Amino acid sequence: MPVILIAEDDDDIRDLVEFKLANLGLEVVGVGDGATALARVREVHPDLVILDVNMPELSGIDVCRALRSDPEFSALPVLMLTANVQDADVQRGFDAGADDYVAKPFSPRELTSRVQALLARRSA
Repeated sequence: MPVILIAEDDDDIRDLVEFKLANLGLEVVGVGDGATALARVREVHPDLVILDVNMPELSGIDVCRALRSDPEFSALPVLMLTANVQDADVQRGFDAGADDYVAKPFSPRELTSRVQALLARRSA
């Protein structure tokens, strides 16, 4: 069963994403900040990470950069989930190494479709 780590400081959004992904049969690990996200990635070795850009401790951008600079996790798929939707913000996420970018507010169906597509690419 694929493991997804979601780092989101808004409890309601994190709970919604966890619920939707669990309904797909995925194992979900939720955390509320970037520093904890990095620690949990090293513990659970997820198949995909979903990062909110604006979080306490470390931003999603910082976490993504740290993952990309670590040879063990450099190929780990990363999806950014954020309210920052200006072109420059999106570009910043991709420049940090994100594989995909979903803007808030988001459609849970769109998010689950993108998660499934990233997981399919990883297993191909």
